[in-house]
Amino acid sequence: MAEIQVMKNILGENDRVAAENQALFAEKNVYVINLMGSPGAGKTSVLEKTMEKLKDKLKMAVIEGDLFTSKDADRIEKHGVPVIQINTAGGCHLDAPMVQKVAQKLDLDGLDLLVVENVGNLVCPAEFAVGEDDKGVVLSITEGDDKPMKYPLIFKESAIALLNKADLLPYCNFDMAAAKEDITTLHPGMDVIEVSCTKDQGLDEWCEWLLSRVAARQKKGE
Repeated sequence: MAEIQVMKNILGENDRVAAENQALFAEKNVYVINLMGSPGAGKTSVLEKTMEKLKDKLKMAVIEGDLFTSKDADRIEKHGVPVIQINTAGGCHLDAPMVQKVAQKLDLDGLDLLVVENVGNLVCPAEFAVGEDDKGVVLSITEGDDKPMKYPLIFKESAIALLNKADLLPYCNFDMAAAKEDITTLHPGMDVIEVSCTKDQGLDEWCEWLLSRVAARQKKGE
């Protein structure tokens, strides 16, 4: 019982700070997406392609979460997009206080889109809001089509699922139709896009999705 109470207290405090973050981002008219997925799912590759396609349409920044190193942040920085690295030193997710601390270093007045790339994990990141408008999940087809039902919360919490590395479908025992059915069963109406960063598949659709969300945020702030 004590452990449950401690967890409730942790989540309660996190939700309080997340609400503060969300209010700040809304005030600044910045659309924020919390991008989640397993290590190696291709989150950073998707981000790189996103920046290439949207660099002339949106002002973007990235908060990059990782256990150790700044390798992913270094990749983002090469695209000329402001990026701040958070190393959790073993922690399995980013939380709202971490994001609150580093958000102060960003010029939020000059942003349209802020992407929080969470630590590679299909469990913990889904439990901790950071102040985002939406969560998104990247699932590589090399991980297997059983993952949505094995890790349902991350799919229930996300507004969109990117089924990445779709070009490898002929070489993997991955049932695309079954995976999509499981995802939409867990979250009816959820957007699901097949993506390949190497073949430039599905990325335009993904970018249009982001643009529509940013436009909706800006219209709300008028």
